[in-house]
Amino acid sequence: MENATPKASASPDHFGVIDLKEALRERLAIIQDEESRRDEAKHLSRLRAVSQKIDKLHATLPQPVDPRLAHYLQRRSYDKALEFLEGRDD
Repeated sequence: MENATPKASASPDHFGVIDLKEALRERLAIIQDEESRRDEAKHLSRLRAVSQKIDKLHATLPQPVDPRLAHYLQRRSYDKALEFLEGRDD
């Protein structure tokens, strides 16, 4: 008998993927924030927080996750992960 529930996948329009893209963009914004860098402790705290958010979102992505995306996230290649999710990974 065929399963009536469709298999989940990490499609680009899935809410978890959308949240992940937003978190990856947030990380880039923090890195580029010159004012934030003036307070090193606060800057590092913000980076740590967004990295934890990215890790949590990665863990909640529906399976299967594209192997390239999984690789980028596991290696913390966040710029490449964002490029992949935005279709700019040629």
